[in-house]
Amino acid sequence: MPDETVGNSALGRTSATEREANTSDKFSFWLAPGVIVNPFDIVQVEQVGPAAGETSKTYGLVTILEHRTDAASHLANFISNNFGELAAEPNTLRQGATVGRVNVLSNNRDIYMPVSNERLVHFADAAGIEEALGITEMPAADRVPAGLIKMSNGASTVAYLDRRYILGPESAHINISGISGLATKTSYAMFIIQSILQKAANPEKIAVIILNVKQADLLQIDKPGPSLPVEEMEKWEDLGLEPRPFKNVVYLLPASSEHPGRPNSFLEPDGYHLFAYDLDAAADKLDLLFTNVSDPTGTMDAIIGDIMQGIVNNEGDFKNVHSWSQLLNGPPLFKDGQSKGWGDHHRSSVGKFRRNLRRLVKTRQSGIFMDARAKNQKVLADEVRKIKGGYTYVVDIAKLYDDEQTLVFGDLLRTVYELKAEEPEDRSEPVPEKIIFFVDELNKYAPGGARTSPITEQVLDIAERGRSLGVILISAQQFMSAVHNRVTGNAATKILGRTGAAEVAQPDYRFLDDELKMSMTRLGKGELLISHAVYRQPVKIIFPKPAYRQEQR
Repeated sequence: MPDETVGNSALGRTSATEREANTSDKFSFWLAPGVIVNPFDIVQVEQVGPAAGETSKTYGLVTILEHRTDAASHLANFISNNFGELAAEPNTLRQGATVGRVNVLSNNRDIYMPVSNERLVHFADAAGIEEALGITEMPAADRVPAGLIKMSNGASTVAYLDRRYILGPESAHINISGISGLATKTSYAMFIIQSILQKAANPEKIAVIILNVKQADLLQIDKPGPSLPVEEMEKWEDLGLEPRPFKNVVYLLPASSEHPGRPNSFLEPDGYHLFAYDLDAAADKLDLLFTNVSDPTGTMDAIIGDIMQGIVNNEGDFKNVHSWSQLLNGPPLFKDGQSKGWGDHHRSSVGKFRRNLRRLVKTRQSGIFMDARAKNQKVLADEVRKIKGGYTYVVDIAKLYDDEQTLVFGDLLRTVYELKAEEPEDRSEPVPEKIIFFVDELNKYAPGGARTSPITEQVLDIAERGRSLGVILISAQQFMSAVHNRVTGNAATKILGRTGAAEVAQPDYRFLDDELKMSMTRLGKGELLISHAVYRQPVKIIFPKPAYRQEQR
């Protein structure tokens, strides 16, 4: 349970001046000598009530602290110290005070009159923090523990997210950003997925798909890790969660051409399945494979569309085309030792298509493209169509080239989207109600800017319409500004780790006050800010280390 021990002594009094007024959104207070307050502490102050003689409580988030004196300038301070004499006592002792700036979070009686002058300011207690953030308005069944709020006076409470704004129907999606390593983006994503699953009323109706993009980080999530330190165990306990590995995990690993029958992976987990792409398995996804190929005139897009249609529908020119080699080195695209014009497409366009396809599936590939799949090599889309609620699927793409990673990610998204849009008739059990999709390095697949691609359009479809289908995107990247703003804009919850000053100056962070932006540059490892649809201001949280086994590097 959260720590209820809170000091009851006042921190100081509210202060409004001729030049700096308190408003319905902000107020200031001076601190009593010896009091320690930090940015992101939550304070409370008595406010006018709805009737004469009644009071209410206004809660606020401390954004910055300033120390002010009666000196007119820094030069005056220099002169008062005997013109800069460091050893001597100042001739004039300056009168000074530390002032805290506060953004209003809420009022327990919905009264947003400006806070009056000279009101006593206290740290909010655990119940007050929950009231300030609107957690008390969340039904208990919809509360998802998202981390612990720790105050400067030692008080703590759980920061809950509203499930209806994560999985729908109100809103959906979580986006995580921050400097690599310091922000612990992947660890937090795995923690919040674990929290969702543990607190779900029907976890058997939720499926999770995770892309492993770095080393073997997520290839042992079903194995218990080493014993956690006492302080980490206490965090799990305070959050009301069990420190345990993931249950019912299925690993899907890419095939290797160098080691037949083995995966092209940094680690071989227990019970994995191999996947590979022959032409028949990839024919309807060629547009995804060519995502990163420059096509300013649109000629490639046109020829790829016609080839996809010809292969998928087994049309006349492609009746005998069933492998990558046949597509590259046989009719209708190649004959008599050279590329041939086909349909409405000029020979030069066909030649460009063949050159790029050869590079992608022959000369510069990791091993997932094969003319004929072995019996133990699955079609990834077929495996995803069998997805079950209560299971977590980890798809490893860590050792694949960028174009291959894009194909796999797009294949997964497209298959899941189609599965949820129209349930197959041959399924023996219903499609999971919710499918959570976690991907790191989202900027690779949905970059900012005007240029779009098939993979970007697929991500945008999930971000904008996935909620209605029950497809939830949890995404991460180092820089929010590097991701398409329609993706981050549709995320009801934003998780922010430590970020550089140049990055927080980007327009993507305009929902934060300037003071909070600068505080982001000082966040420590494991400290994160949560901006949630229910909260009026972002809050700072900490979270426990994972309980599953992690790769030792």
